[in-house]
This record gives sequence, structure tokens and C-alpha cells, in this order.
Amino acid sequence: MADDPHLAPHWESAALITIDVQRDFLSDGAFGIPGTSEILPNLARLTEAFRRGGRPIVHIVRLYPADGQDVDRVRRSLVQGGAAFAQPGSPGRLLADGLLGDGPLGVAESGELDDELLLRGEPQWFGTSECVLYKPRWGAFYRTRLEELLAERNVDTLVFAGCNLPNCPRASIIEAHERDFRVVLVTDAVSQAGDQAFREIAGLGTVLRTTAEAVGEVSKRGGSVVTAT
Repeated sequence: MADDPHLAPHWESAALITIDVQRDFLSDGAFGIPGTSEILPNLARLTEAFRRGGRPIVHIVRLYPADGQDVDRVRRSLVQGGAAFAQPGSPGRLLADGLLGDGPLGVAESGELDDELLLRGEPQWFGTSECVLYKPRWGAFYRTRLEELLAERNVDTLVFAGCNLPNCPRASIIEAHERDFRVVLVTDAVSQAGDQAFREIAGLGTVLRTTAEAVGEVSKRGGSVVTAT
């Protein structure tokens, strides 16, 4: 399967998709997912490599309004009962420190999110080819403009990382395969993962790579800078 030309990543036309790497979902966050803080160094290496290569980066986030109306059913009672995590206006819904980068190639600025814009389904751009996009359910394509944004930038390969594999990354990977993208999962930059999960994900046609391998490929092949339209 690793040599199948229909599965091989096209790194020169790849985009990085980070999933739910928000403060409240870090290991010690308000709705902490074990192992998420520990992958932050690898996520920072990935985002820096894609930024340097001029490749698109989309940070997918969750927002849970206090009324809980537009929330996954499994969490709806929890949110309506007063649990506050990834809530609009709260510090916990922001991306984890370092994910947007710093220094001359960084795009962090304040790192503040425009909740109203995101809840309308619009991307919030940081720099020329990096944005944040809100998803209302598990999958990154469900009720979002992700597919449209990727098509505008001629992306055919998606590289996934983030939090946490059994839920949103898995759902997003399945949606990506259903849309005929070439798909990569960065195994040491995703939380709540293990050998069985990796076997299942690989069985879908997903290519498994480590951070070092993905960074090497992006750094070697790169591509032209992709700008927002």
C-alpha cells in the first residue's frame, strides 16, 4: 500500500490541517485531552515547515456557545448544564501558544479569534496562506468551507495532526478520503493515538508519517506561496 501511486502524498500541493489544538483541550485544560500538550513541540515544527514552504495551513477549531443548541448531542447536555469549554469570548477557545508561530515567519499577532466571523462559517486569515476555520461537529468538512478553500489553492493532499484521534481527526480523515484527497496522518503529532488506531486509519488508505518525515518532505519539495482570495 505504501507504494500505491494513488495514495502517495503530493507534498508540493499539500495543506496542513490541525484539529482542535485549543487551550481548553490541552492536557491540563478545562476539557483536557491527555497527551495533547505533549504533541505541541511537533505541531510547532510542522506549522513552521509548512509556513516556510509556502503551503496552506488550516487550523480547525470548536466553539461551544453557552446555550448548547448547536453542539454534538453527546456533549449537548453537558454544555447546557453549565460546562464551559471552548466558549466564545473565553481564553480557552484560543489556539495553543506557539501554533501560529513567532518571529519573522510567524503570523500570530495577538492570536485573538473573531468568534462572530468564525461562527458565520468564514475563515479568519493570519498571514497570506494560514487561516482558522470553525467546525460545528466532528468532521472538518461538515458545514464548513474547507473543501472550497482547498480547491481554490489546488490542494490535493491533506496532512492531519492535532487533538484527538478517535474523534475529530478520524472523522475529518474519513471525510477527506470520501472527497478523494490524498491523506497523511502525522503519528507523533496527534493525541489519543495507538497502534490499533493507526492500523485502522492506514486501512482507509491514509499514509502514516512522523513529524521528522513530514517536515523533511515539505522542506525538500515546498511549493509556491499560496495566497488568500
